[in-house]
Amino acid sequence: MDLYSEVADVPIDDVEAAVEKVEEGDGTPAAGSASAVDERITRRAKRPSKYLVKHLSKEGSSSPNAGQNGGAEGTSLIVNGIRTAKNLRRPRNGYGRGLPKKGGAGGKGVWGKPGIELDVPEVMDEKDPNYDSDSLDNGDVTIETIVPQLSHAEINKHLEPIILEYYSHGDTKEVALALEDYNFGENRYLIAVVAIELAMDHKPSNREMTSVLLSDLYQHYLTEREMEKALDQLLRNLPDLVLDTPDAPTILGNYIARSVADDTLAPRFLQNYQGKVECDLAKLALARADVLLSMKHGMTRLDNVWGVGGGLRPVASLVRSMGLLLQEYLTSDDTLEAARCLKELEVPHFHHELVYEAVVLALEAANEETENSMVKLLKSFYDSTIVTPDQMKNGIYRVLDDLDDICLDVPNAALYLERLGGKCKTAGLIDEAMLQKCNAARGRKRFVSEGDGGRFKD
Repeated sequence: MDLYSEVADVPIDDVEAAVEKVEEGDGTPAAGSASAVDERITRRAKRPSKYLVKHLSKEGSSSPNAGQNGGAEGTSLIVNGIRTAKNLRRPRNGYGRGLPKKGGAGGKGVWGKPGIELDVPEVMDEKDPNYDSDSLDNGDVTIETIVPQLSHAEINKHLEPIILEYYSHGDTKEVALALEDYNFGENRYLIAVVAIELAMDHKPSNREMTSVLLSDLYQHYLTEREMEKALDQLLRNLPDLVLDTPDAPTILGNYIARSVADDTLAPRFLQNYQGKVECDLAKLALARADVLLSMKHGMTRLDNVWGVGGGLRPVASLVRSMGLLLQEYLTSDDTLEAARCLKELEVPHFHHELVYEAVVLALEAANEETENSMVKLLKSFYDSTIVTPDQMKNGIYRVLDDLDDICLDVPNAALYLERLGGKCKTAGLIDEAMLQKCNAARGRKRFVSEGDGGRFKD
């Protein structure tokens, strides 16, 4: 709104009164008088707005009201107490900044600011065909990712590769991160069930790793109540587990005792089952756990309930275990039991010691019956790939290297080794080159005995 429009809106009576007041004064027409309005009308199109402001400023400086507004406000026209010039939208300096009004959105024939066509208003009416409830942001709608709960079959499918991979790397934190991707819901106890069932089919070192895994997952993924529920489920499944693992009751009893020692299971778990179990297999498992917990220093001994791993066991202990294995085999002649005991040691890199001990035992026995038993045992291990050809060769090489020391206890050890080498060659345990080395050992110069006066045997 410009000055002319503001003055035009003033009632004519007020304008006439202002003119009379000016005439009674110094005779100068007021800025809002009729003559000023007529002059504004006739010269509006011939003069820019900035000139009008300057002209009115000069004229208004002699107005009686100029002193009231002071200085720059002399351009104000006060009619009925309204400051007309003060409310102008134009800049008072008469120039302006040269910017378009309303950011380019004002004026006739203008559609709005550039880019406003991209802001499509939201349709709030549900009956409108363009209404989309999903696109509205009402502030009370929160969108979250929902992971569906796994069923029993899906839990077994996803847990088995995770645990088998854990047997390879042994990192419990990696297992914990893998479990975060799944929603187990109320079936979280199945983690312990699947882990123990898989451990029953593996070697003792993997069972020890399973015990460590369950201990690390306790209080993070598994609670005491879920551990009790898992072991209860395993006790009920024992009739099916013994079909694949005959010693499942003993293994489960070890897990129950180990869980009590690791503080993941309360001791009252065994007391709650006393006199309430009808399954004989479950009774065996509970009795096994009770015996392990009641023995002297039981909590300390349960740390090695699965034995010491082959890589951690001292060499002297391994040598002693292999010697006892061979002595037991000579008594029972049971190759399957000997193979089982050898596998439990979990030292495939140390099987050359078994070959060495077997050959030395046959040489010290000095009879063909023991030699035949040792050849039979080594043949069984060789055919089942428990003892590899390299381990077999390394064991016999060790015997050849220590033959001088062996002859101090067994003077005819070279002769016995030649005979034993022929039997091993017939069984396919050694090749022709190894047999020639066994035969060449007899031609070594050595003392016949201590009472021969230092003579050498040809």
